[in-house]
Amino acid sequence: MPQKEASRAVSGPVKRPDTYFVVSNPYPASEDSPLTVLFAGHSQTKPGHKPGPKVVDYYLLHHVLSGKGTYVCQGQTYELGAGDSFLIEPGKLVNYMADTLDPWHYRWVAFEGHLAERLLQDTGLSSQQPVVHTGRKRSIGVLFRQVQLAFQHRGAGANLKANGCLYLLFAEFAEALRPLGTDEPEQATAAGQTVQRALQYLSKQYAEPITIELMAESLGYNRAYLSTLFKRQTGLTPVTFLLRLRLDKARHLLRERPELTVEQIASSVGFQDPLYFSKQFKRHYQLSPTDYRSSLLHPPHSGD
Repeated sequence: MPQKEASRAVSGPVKRPDTYFVVSNPYPASEDSPLTVLFAGHSQTKPGHKPGPKVVDYYLLHHVLSGKGTYVCQGQTYELGAGDSFLIEPGKLVNYMADTLDPWHYRWVAFEGHLAERLLQDTGLSSQQPVVHTGRKRSIGVLFRQVQLAFQHRGAGANLKANGCLYLLFAEFAEALRPLGTDEPEQATAAGQTVQRALQYLSKQYAEPITIELMAESLGYNRAYLSTLFKRQTGLTPVTFLLRLRLDKARHLLRERPELTVEQIASSVGFQDPLYFSKQFKRHYQLSPTDYRSSLLHPPHSGD
């Protein structure tokens, strides 16, 4: 081996100059804001750099761009490198240290708010699972950097941009922690989750001109398969469930919104034809919508 190549082989990782930069949110939200990004930054650490053990009073996400280091949380030690991210939860004692030969260069974002815990639960990150491996996926580091740039530019939309990037990070982490096609969920559990998504779809969009075909397509299933699964789990077909849901919503509006006409209520719950609505309502409740509303205003007297 030539002398020049030999010296390069034993010299180890290329030494990068130490850097540290952090920028705060120029427009901090109110204390009751559901989610607020507080600050963002990046650092090329010194060999062996060790900012802990310590606790913080906000959530802190780090993403390793290059180099290596260790993270200790809840008594568990994690050896991390480029493409890894780790979470620090408020009040949890943690310790993390840069490698002595190849110290890590990482980015971070700090955030808080009562919605943060729920979002992290949905993502799958916690002190019990504080690390996510995303490999060489560049989009992760880019999102961290975009939060920092939003704060540096101090634009009127800095808060929205930062929150948007944080949501996208959660989505990336959720996919990395719960990849599609894994065998973890049992078949019955997977079927239940599919039906729950269908129920949520119908419950949120019942007032729209939706069809079961459209729902099946949006959820990525064949209509016949989804209908069979739905009936097995709920005892109803999706068509029957949607009809009952619309009628129940209509009955609520007939009670609570006396200023709305029957036609307006029919349209508000997804019926395009008010006559069809009245027919279905009477079939289910033995009263027409008009008679049902009248019965609320003039309830029948009980006999002596």
